[in-house]
Amino acid sequence: MKDGFITAAAITPKIAVADVEGNTQEVIRLYHEAEEAGAKLIVFPELVITSYTCNDLFLQQELIDHAKAALKRFVDETRGTKALTFVGVPFEADGKLYNTAAAVTDGKLLGLVPKRFLPNYNEYYEERYFYPGREEIQMVSFDGYEVPFGMCQLFTFEPMGLKVAAEICEDMWAPCPPATFHAMAGANVIVNLSASVEVTGKRAYREKLVTGQSSRLIAGYIYASSGDGESTQDLVFSGQRIIAENGIVLAESERFSAGITMAQIDIQRLRADRRRMTTYDIDNRRYRSISFDLEMEETKLTRTFAPRPFVPDDEAGRSDRCEEILTIQALGLKKRLEHIGAKKAVIGISGGLDSTLALLVCVKAFSLLGLDPSGIIAVTMPAFGTTSRTYHNALTMSRALDCTLREINIKEAVNIHFRDIGHDPAVTDVTYENSQARERTQILMDLANQEGGIVIGTGDLSELALGWATYNGDHMSMYAVNCSVPKTLVRYLVRWCADNTDSSDLRTALLDVLDTPVSPELLPPKDGEIAQVTEDLVGPYELHDFFLYYVLRFGYRPMKIFRIALKTFEGVYDRATVLKWLKSFYWRFFAQQYKRSCVPDGPKVGSVALSPRGDLRMPSDAVVKVWREELDKLEG
Repeated sequence: MKDGFITAAAITPKIAVADVEGNTQEVIRLYHEAEEAGAKLIVFPELVITSYTCNDLFLQQELIDHAKAALKRFVDETRGTKALTFVGVPFEADGKLYNTAAAVTDGKLLGLVPKRFLPNYNEYYEERYFYPGREEIQMVSFDGYEVPFGMCQLFTFEPMGLKVAAEICEDMWAPCPPATFHAMAGANVIVNLSASVEVTGKRAYREKLVTGQSSRLIAGYIYASSGDGESTQDLVFSGQRIIAENGIVLAESERFSAGITMAQIDIQRLRADRRRMTTYDIDNRRYRSISFDLEMEETKLTRTFAPRPFVPDDEAGRSDRCEEILTIQALGLKKRLEHIGAKKAVIGISGGLDSTLALLVCVKAFSLLGLDPSGIIAVTMPAFGTTSRTYHNALTMSRALDCTLREINIKEAVNIHFRDIGHDPAVTDVTYENSQARERTQILMDLANQEGGIVIGTGDLSELALGWATYNGDHMSMYAVNCSVPKTLVRYLVRWCADNTDSSDLRTALLDVLDTPVSPELLPPKDGEIAQVTEDLVGPYELHDFFLYYVLRFGYRPMKIFRIALKTFEGVYDRATVLKWLKSFYWRFFAQQYKRSCVPDGPKVGSVALSPRGDLRMPSDAVVKVWREELDKLEG
């Protein structure tokens, strides 16, 4: 359970109708198999002890008594093990029979949760046998002790903030599912014991329900349905098992299969999302909290983490996302131009990734406005570090997009500035570099005044996070179209544009931009090649974007980010490299906040953004000590 991860298991045993002894033996066998594999939350199907399809046999006292005895046997079998397990069983209380989920751990029945919504349509006749569950908690007798019975129960493990609640099959399909109230009472994992029949198209719909519930409730959802062994007199059962977390399927069984499906649910991640949701009100006055114990141990991770979390995994999704983001960026710029009545945009075009994307956004915005792209003033400003490769790419793109191209060499102006401030041009320090960046910004601002337009910022989200921008240089603009697009996503956006253009010249230039090392080009080239590679100085952007996502999106602590980064980038970066750049990330993120406190306006395109007016209200003088001390423990 270290770092908030808990291993969950959804299990479908092969059973037989009304074979209580045989079913119980199979449940026990699979329970031990899952528990030995590390599962701490285990869910079996609805009425698994008897089978769901007993029908009128549920009216037989013999079956009811044997089911209760089987439950006692299972409870006894769990003694000495630490896993919270839910087993479906019919249970009689106050002369009524209920379809229940029995919560069991370490030799004790913690509670019985009855099914609220009983389907009585089509193939279902549950109201013939069962009584609907009630919210109120009452005590029932089991094996000589009193057990809570009712819907409003939370099974809690406080050391990790785990709160589990149960619903049964049809409950999930109801207009207002019990899970909604469970979550609003604090449950962050919902288990569903199900017996769902399989008909054409139902599997996909069932998966949508599970993922939708987990997303809407910001919860983990463990779904286990009965399958092989249920009566096929008129129906076939799905055997579907799904483990989801906040709208994402972590694991899913094969179709019509029996067995165990396992995955790790991240409780810390769920709690972090709920903390930021001010509309997520908690009301647990009707609920009884029942504590259970788990052994705190390091969960073996089998779940994966996307190395580029800002970029969709599948090709189709990536294409849709790229088009969507470019449209959001362009619409943001369109509105700004409309509001101020500007028909010109001025942009510094270096031949690098960021300015390339910003130029493409400008062209799209002008198209949306019905303006001629010649109103986009693309300015290339060669200086001491400019290479012929980036220079020619800048020219080619500007011409291919029918923009107005202007070339202004800044070497003489910067040398005059060096003379005025008494700086030796042979000293290629930060003054040498930033003087060029500020000269370029001055030119762009003055051209915008001259043309009656606005300066378009090109800096991206990753650079803002690291403070990799010259204050009052490329840090400043009149509208920053890339401000919430991380570097790893910039690359895919440019790639998408290259794949979807009809211009061979533009495609060739875009592909070469993608192949060019990221650089501010502020130091003189070496043998005509770029001398200043950004990632050699600040670290790999794919690592920094990974760190940024988990720091801001979920508030993960440094040790957890380090752990999942090692797993994700195994074979790519060694332990020392990951730790080095994670330390660097935290230091830069805190030290450079003053630059982010006064950034220009720009559109938010994803779940992570750094605007001081929106997503990040962070003091510029906050101290990084707490975070660095945790990372220092990882040395050695």
